[in-house]
Amino acid sequence: MLYREAGQFKTDYAADQQIFPILQDRIFVFGVIAAAFAIVPAIASEYLYTEILIPFLILSLAAIGLNILVGYCGQVSLGTGGFMAVGAYAAYNLWLRVPEANNLIVVFLFGGLMAAAVGILFGLPSLRIKGFYLAVATLASQFFLDWLFARVKWLTNYTPSGSVAVGDLHVFGWRIDGPADRYLLILGMVVIATIVAKNLVRGHIGRSWMAIRDMDIAAEIIGFRPLRTKLLAFAVSSFFIGVAGAMWGFLRLGSWEPLAFDINRSFQILFMVIIGGLGSLVGSFMGAAFIVLTPVLLNQLPGWLGVNMSTAMISHLEFMVFGAMIVFFLIVEPHGLARLWAIAKEKLRLWPFPH
Repeated sequence: MLYREAGQFKTDYAADQQIFPILQDRIFVFGVIAAAFAIVPAIASEYLYTEILIPFLILSLAAIGLNILVGYCGQVSLGTGGFMAVGAYAAYNLWLRVPEANNLIVVFLFGGLMAAAVGILFGLPSLRIKGFYLAVATLASQFFLDWLFARVKWLTNYTPSGSVAVGDLHVFGWRIDGPADRYLLILGMVVIATIVAKNLVRGHIGRSWMAIRDMDIAAEIIGFRPLRTKLLAFAVSSFFIGVAGAMWGFLRLGSWEPLAFDINRSFQILFMVIIGGLGSLVGSFMGAAFIVLTPVLLNQLPGWLGVNMSTAMISHLEFMVFGAMIVFFLIVEPHGLARLWAIAKEKLRLWPFPH
């Protein structure tokens, strides 16, 4: 019985309110975090940093933000890419126009706050509409924000192509130079953001979100305020997504244009949430890992099998197989990878016994 819970009694409220009340969970999570901070920087290559670890962590943060809105509050959104763009360009303009604020933590938080303000604005339709109609409204926000950053030249510092670039990045005197520095900064911010999100969704705010998600009329009758609850969900979700967008621009791309945050990015993050599991923070990480790693594996598979294929053929097959895997997975386990993880823990509670 590797996952045995018997005998782990709680004798005070503080112990009962732990994020990880089970000892095995605490050991596993702290071990993963310690390995990510101590072991990975010692063995990771530049390719592993730039193509796998950094995209995985940033997109996990964006998926957490969208999961708060879609999974916990039940408000469908297709404007994630636009909110990421708001965070990226707001952070860029603060970094460019206020040299005294050349600190990535301040820049990222500013980008998140601006994205939260825009999220509240585009979240107002959720007070009157929901479901498919709300998805269309948020999709309109995606198109509007794409147009805004492509046409308002002040936001891109009057560059002809709309492309912007950043450099000379610092965090409290620490120069962010190589991929290892970027990875450690992103990892630290994602860990802190995940802890904040976990405490939000398991507290009074999270309960109000889930009440609105399950039945908004009943939630209003028992005292929850839909206006404040829905707009708070949009604000918190957009804040996380905006910070992820700023990190994607500054630490992943270095230079970008509005097309870096188009509708494809919105669908990519939505697929992460669906595949990982709605209403699950660990599912956000699993979904991001699936979306990031699957194309890399499919791209390398022909070489491992010794099959000669052109780059164009590999690219087309990658899209076909990737789409088929998503459809197959959603049919087999519609509740996402988080549900498979929960089933695995149930099996470990009884192992080696079969039932």
